[in-house]
Amino acid sequence: MKKTQNVTIKGTKDGLTLHLDDTCSYTELKNELDRKLSNSSRVQEEAKLLSVKVKVGNRYLSEEQKEELRDLIRQKRNLIVEEIETNVLTKEEAERLKQEGEIVSIARIIRSGQVVEVTGDLLLIGDVNPGGTVKASGNIFIMGSLKGIAHAGCTGNDQAVIAASVMKPSQLRISECINRAPDQGTEEDDKVMECAYISEDRQILVDRLQVLIKKRPNLTRFEGGR
Repeated sequence: MKKTQNVTIKGTKDGLTLHLDDTCSYTELKNELDRKLSNSSRVQEEAKLLSVKVKVGNRYLSEEQKEELRDLIRQKRNLIVEEIETNVLTKEEAERLKQEGEIVSIARIIRSGQVVEVTGDLLLIGDVNPGGTVKASGNIFIMGSLKGIAHAGCTGNDQAVIAASVMKPSQLRISECINRAPDQGTEEDDKVMECAYISEDRQILVDRLQVLIKKRPNLTRFEGGR
């Protein structure tokens, strides 16, 4: 009977991908990984550094076990661990993802000197006055006037957007991008809900809300267009 392989090594143009079986014991897995990496001709022949992605499927690894695998792989002279990918979420990670997917609704006026920060999307029913700040790890939707600072995707989400009934901010921030206060529009512009997003050249653009259907098709909280 053919013995099942617990470790499969696949070469890619970017380096190596290690597929580790998620049903055998951790000790078996580690021993076979050490043996196969030692015998791998590509590992021995390549002089340049190789990037390694490790995929462990449905296996839970503690931080200590992850570090053990990193150390084992790093002992092979030209290997660098780029990431260890697992399908298993910890309770803390699941709770964080749940929070980031939620919409936090607040009905109030954000006055000068006040800062409101939430995890997930922010739906503010009210105004952000000059000197006030709103921050969210996700999107920001303001049913009122934005005249202060808004920072969406503050934990690094480049796909986040900012929308406001009246868009006259002192500053817009999305992820790590910052935009100065837009030029003052006309009274007609005040009647149109606008949005801000990061363009392909990493500039924050302000446009009519309707463009989000095309610019952010995965923004599924909006019903409508394709």
